[in-house]
Amino acid sequence: MRLDKYLKVSRIIKRRTVANDACSGGRVSLNGRVAKPGAEVNVNDTLEIRFGNRIGKYRILGVPETVRKEGASELYEVLLEDAQTKAERGEE
Repeated sequence: MRLDKYLKVSRIIKRRTVANDACSGGRVSLNGRVAKPGAEVNVNDTLEIRFGNRIGKYRILGVPETVRKEGASELYEVLLEDAQTKAERGEE
């Protein structure tokens, strides 16, 4: 699955256009390398997203084409995240 689509399906980033812009702007790394929106995402990959001075780091657990909103948080494991980023994802 494409990286920008995965970010939207997993609801780490709410909109695909925002995910695409983040990837194009060099703010998303996949396995330690800056990734483009079309990069292929696989299980056990490590994803790092930089929003200004905030960082979110995640391990990919599943890559389904579609998922219900309730099951989106089961697609990844949070490795590192600050409180503001967690709140923006809807996880208080």
